[in-house]
Amino acid sequence: MLIPLKTMLRSCYALAVIASLGLLTTAIADESSTKEKLVVMIAGTPSHGYGAHEHYAGCRLLADVIHAGSKGVRCEVIQNGWPADDALLEKADSIVIYADGGKKHPALPHMDRLEKQIKRGAGFVCIHYAVEVPPGVEGDQFKEWLGGYFETNWSVNPHWVANFNTFPDHPVSRGVTSFSADDEWYFHMRFRDGMKGITPILSDIAPESTMSRKDGLHSGNPHVRKAVADKQPQHVAWAYQRDDGGRSFGFTGGHNQWNWGKPSMQRVVANAILWTAKLDVPSSGVPCGPKTLVELQANQDYPVPEKFSAEDTIKKFELSSSK
Repeated sequence: MLIPLKTMLRSCYALAVIASLGLLTTAIADESSTKEKLVVMIAGTPSHGYGAHEHYAGCRLLADVIHAGSKGVRCEVIQNGWPADDALLEKADSIVIYADGGKKHPALPHMDRLEKQIKRGAGFVCIHYAVEVPPGVEGDQFKEWLGGYFETNWSVNPHWVANFNTFPDHPVSRGVTSFSADDEWYFHMRFRDGMKGITPILSDIAPESTMSRKDGLHSGNPHVRKAVADKQPQHVAWAYQRDDGGRSFGFTGGHNQWNWGKPSMQRVVANAILWTAKLDVPSSGVPCGPKTLVELQANQDYPVPEKFSAEDTIKKFELSSSK
């Protein structure tokens, strides 16, 4: 039976349309898989003086490490607080905050704006003091957004040497090897009930010396004293798979700028930033190397004090070289 020419042309046209739609779908999928991810880093204002709470210098260092060792990601560092508008945040695949917290937290005047980004699935990372917000409404929000937070009269902020020797099977832990760091490691965080969705990444048993101060908002309370006496492991970094499908990461270290010289400390946070942006973390983690004193001095908020001892700093923080 002969098929009319008009019918044949219609069939060929339909097949062509179907094929083109298939190609278009593939192209869209390919474009989605290769689209550059955006990480927005919010670096807080100058704070504690030279070498401490160096938010901008720390963000810049982490951004440089990520750019040098990862593909398909771009970090934008916002200096001295919250961006003027949400145009950049609307595009962010992950939002990192490294800033003073508590009542000074840069997110407090913008909680609704931050919630909007988290609800759409943006990753969320808080470093050091940025894990603390006032208890109550903001604390409850952070507990859901970050998995846990520093709660006054529950959590504490002593300086101590933490030793990290075991790590979970998690993308954030890839390539992280044993290391120690003398830092202001906050602990006894207020986590979600049952640690739901939370994977502890860095944990250690806090020594009794961390309880040498009197009770206070940040220094001690009966609950944390019992936990330390019972030698309960304290989680100072954690990955959090949110109920909404988004990913978050909390890291309580980062008081001392000099600790960013440690490759494993760089790597665990760089890995976490990629993970929260839903990027693949390399099997050996983000490539990192030791940083010299000179490299760690770059981009700091304050000039070098007259009494600053480069030799003592290199020795105390086990930096590779002063050059």
